[in-house]
Amino acid sequence: MSDNGKLLGALVLGAAAGAVLGMMFAPGKGSDLRKKISDNAGDLIDELTEKIKQGKDTLTDLKDKAMSKAEDLKSKAEEEMDNYKSKSKQTAQTAAANGTH
Repeated sequence: MSDNGKLLGALVLGAAAGAVLGMMFAPGKGSDLRKKISDNAGDLIDELTEKIKQGKDTLTDLKDKAMSKAEDLKSKAEEEMDNYKSKSKQTAQTAAANGTH
């Protein structure tokens, strides 16, 4: 996981822990507190799910770009190799026609 991902995870967990602690020390009935915690947990899960989706999308985009770049480099390398083969063949044919070795 990247440093940014770790930082984001730590911030989200810290915020969640702070919210739960704040609600626990606030005056109110236990049932109200449990409902608030449940609602906040649902919100936190929704946020984390969205961040995970965004992370997956970003990784997919990066993978696609890397694959495209790799294909481009492979094509260029093959093209250069074909050029060198052609030049080598022409040089060998010229040398053979001139009787040199």
